[in-house]
Amino acid sequence: MPSRIYRRFIWAGIILIAIVLIGTLGYWFIGGKQYSLVDTLYMTVITITTIGFAEIIDLSGNVGGRIFTIFIAISGVGIMAYIVTNITALIVEGELTESFRRRKMEKIAGNYKDHYIVCGLGSVGFYIANELHDTKRPHVIVDVNKENIKKSLESLHDEVFIEGDATDSNTLLKAGVEKAAGLFAVTGDDNQNLVVSLTAKQLNPRLKVVTRCSDMRNSVKMKKAGADAVVSPTAIGGLRMASEMLRPTVVSFLDTMLRDRERNLRVEELPVPESFVGQPISALNLKRCSHTLLLAIKTKGDWVYNPSESHIIDQENTLVFMTTPEGRDEIAGFFKE
Repeated sequence: MPSRIYRRFIWAGIILIAIVLIGTLGYWFIGGKQYSLVDTLYMTVITITTIGFAEIIDLSGNVGGRIFTIFIAISGVGIMAYIVTNITALIVEGELTESFRRRKMEKIAGNYKDHYIVCGLGSVGFYIANELHDTKRPHVIVDVNKENIKKSLESLHDEVFIEGDATDSNTLLKAGVEKAAGLFAVTGDDNQNLVVSLTAKQLNPRLKVVTRCSDMRNSVKMKKAGADAVVSPTAIGGLRMASEMLRPTVVSFLDTMLRDRERNLRVEELPVPESFVGQPISALNLKRCSHTLLLAIKTKGDWVYNPSESHIIDQENTLVFMTTPEGRDEIAGFFKE
């Protein structure tokens, strides 16, 4: 689209310059070469712009000169009108396109259910959005900075963006907070993250909120404000560096797993339906799902690692397993049968 618009203006500019040159040289010949090129240029410009000043070149009784003036006036006014019209259309079209884009995004977000909202598209929010995209989880990105959204659109294709302040209830409502499963408050400001957590919990008390915290002294306040979990990127970075030194093979394995774009293996979790309570693990028949490995079961107060096929499922058990996004959805579908 931009190249097409630029071509319009380039051709319009070339034609306008040609008309000015033709008019300048034409009036120079019509005036018997008695006038300077500046005078003939001035005569051309006032004709094209319809200013209506007195004629420098006397055309009274000069039929050819007046016909030439009519030609210059009509063609010049026409090309000027074309340029002005295109400039106006460019401005209006840009505004309309932006308006339609916002409405489209808000409509998509309004139709989502059990999705995730990422508030803040900084360094942390960008990676969260990437992970949600790679694991095929519906999500909406909220950011007040239009430039952040434009930059992210280059790499985050087909994402749903809501431009606005995440601390504002109306912005979160546009993002579908009332039907969302979770929200990430990951702006670069702890105070904003606290307000986002508080606002989101008021709009949807069932919502799970994970908050970024730069200063861990604020973590207690954030939890009181409604955050279900508080994460410090600094602390996580420190633990990662220690792990890189102490257990490099494990870190390499996890990095490879996370960067594998073909299979997208992840450690996932799913609650076991009540219909399986009292039955052994073998009843789940997880072997029918390729690329799936059961790692552990979370019970009410403990963990069972590498459970055997004969392990009996209890109430409120949660499976922790390694699988692909497709495998996760497949297992979830089995549980609903």
